[in-house]
Amino acid sequence: MEQVRFYCVDKTSGARMRGDRTYVSIPGDKTHELPPLLVRSVTSAPELDMEAVIAEAGEMLPEVDVGDILLEQRKLDVALALAEQYRGLIAHWQWGEAIIEWIRQCEITFQSESALRALLHPDVWPHAGRSSFVTLLADKRVSKPGVALENAVGLRLTFRQPPPIDCCTSEFLFCLNGSIAGSAYHAWARMSAGVPALLPPDRFHFEVLEWDRD
Repeated sequence: MEQVRFYCVDKTSGARMRGDRTYVSIPGDKTHELPPLLVRSVTSAPELDMEAVIAEAGEMLPEVDVGDILLEQRKLDVALALAEQYRGLIAHWQWGEAIIEWIRQCEITFQSESALRALLHPDVWPHAGRSSFVTLLADKRVSKPGVALENAVGLRLTFRQPPPIDCCTSEFLFCLNGSIAGSAYHAWARMSAGVPALLPPDRFHFEVLEWDRD
């Protein structure tokens, strides 16, 4: 059974125009409706094989002369930390997957409206780029506790499918996934010709829907 939760993004949220930002100019004063952002809940992620996670935790621990009970407790503590890091990775990836698909849907919407059609064209200045949609989400204060939008998109750009936990080293989960995701996002954002302008948040409205499957 699918469960859906949604909230409507305030069209005026974060709409203050700062002097150091360049926004595209949109004719008229119409508020444009964008497709909803559909996000799969992390609660629908596959169950973790905790025995495998505990085994990985055991590989991480240095060899020390401690009792079996204390050693097992340390393994469990590290395993729980690994599992939490992995769940965070999955949450980021699922948000990144949703955002990439939402951007694709927004591009279709832009092409179908005459007032928006030219805004993504590199021959027009200032023009918006694909990363402008990620900035729009931030300006509209779309957020999920523990999820950084840019890292979410970067992880989706790095992994076509969410990697299983046994493919992730502890070093990656604890130290590297954020920096790798951030580097991937910024490399992707720089692919646009020139520095893309931003989309004025007060001119767009959309809904965010989060769903899971029991």
